[in-house]
Amino acid sequence: MILAITVFLVTLVFVIWQPRGLQIGTTAVVGAVVALLLGVVSVTDIWTVTSIVWDATLAFIGIIILSMVLDEIGFFEYAALKMARFSGGNGHLMFVYMLILGALVSAFFANDGAALILTPIILAKMKHLKMEPLPIFAFLMAGGFIGDSASSPLVISNLTNIVTAGYFNIGFWEYAQNMFLPNLLSIFASIVVLLFYFRHSIPSRIDIRALATPESVIKNMTMFRLSWWFLALLMAGYFIGDRYHLPVSLFALGGALIFLAIATYFKATKPIMTIKAAPWQVVWFSIGLYVVVYGLKNAGMTTYLSSIIVHMQEAGHIYAVIGTGFLSAALSSVMNNMPTIMIMDIAIAKTGDTALAYANIIGCNLGPKMTPIGSLATLLWLHVLAQKGVKIGWGEYMKVGLIITPPVLLVALIGLI
Repeated sequence: MILAITVFLVTLVFVIWQPRGLQIGTTAVVGAVVALLLGVVSVTDIWTVTSIVWDATLAFIGIIILSMVLDEIGFFEYAALKMARFSGGNGHLMFVYMLILGALVSAFFANDGAALILTPIILAKMKHLKMEPLPIFAFLMAGGFIGDSASSPLVISNLTNIVTAGYFNIGFWEYAQNMFLPNLLSIFASIVVLLFYFRHSIPSRIDIRALATPESVIKNMTMFRLSWWFLALLMAGYFIGDRYHLPVSLFALGGALIFLAIATYFKATKPIMTIKAAPWQVVWFSIGLYVVVYGLKNAGMTTYLSSIIVHMQEAGHIYAVIGTGFLSAALSSVMNNMPTIMIMDIAIAKTGDTALAYANIIGCNLGPKMTPIGSLATLLWLHVLAQKGVKIGWGEYMKVGLIITPPVLLVALIGLI
């Protein structure tokens, strides 16, 4: 156990630290190789892990490629400007509309897509409006929070969702039915809590006259109009795939490549640049880190976690759901939600109560907001902001995250019950 934990912690430290620009995928693969050489995992374990994460990882890549093409068309900038103009210059309304937009982007294009694409657009618009640092911080923190808190409604909304749905053979429609109310309550609670927390930072009026018209930022009108139909067909494809038990990645990645080909035909994108810019390191990160985590399972950690869950089950279903959610949240905040989702999935499978898988997803999607290292989306979000010259320290991040996360998590879990 000590050896497995040491390999995991060292790997995680290097993933977060990234010395000299060391990529997260490279670090995770090195950690997996070390775990294999030390006997923490076996070659068979590597194949087991690959069989668990391949669909989720390829689906995630597809969602990001689709998001990147839509971004090049001007789709997300158009949506951001529409929301800003709907507010009529009312600062609090603009804050709420921005959160709703973040929730929608997170639902259909994953929380990582919201972090990578929507964050720089919102930041650029706020700077263009010459907003003060305090309201900019409020809008950015709220946008980063909603990206994860609203990432539970669909299987495709978060990498953790895809992994768990695949592990427990949960269909697209079954998943959406069970998570609709918890996610709706999570969004509502997030808006209420964030509005209350940042009430003194949000200006009552914002002069939006300097903003461009939404239509002016569309770079290819043909592709823009086509994209709405394509997204509707893609969503229908997910439900059809569910009916015939087809992998999610078949539609997510396959659909993204078809959309990329159409965009190339209409000269709306440069395909080679888009493919190169896709986060391929996430593929190696997912497989490598999960192999390292599998070492924790081999050392007995999942058995220990299973015993904790069983004790909570003995106290009653309500205690089990809320307890599992908060346990997943706590683990995610300190050891990242990607390894947490897998190790908790294995532990839950041992208890035989697969209904707790949904509580695990909610905990792993919301818990990471308590610390900057909690999720890949948060790490990407902080990286994007740092590239734009905005530095958010761990202290000021955790001050917000530790206060806002628990009440929103509790409301979402009550919705699940």
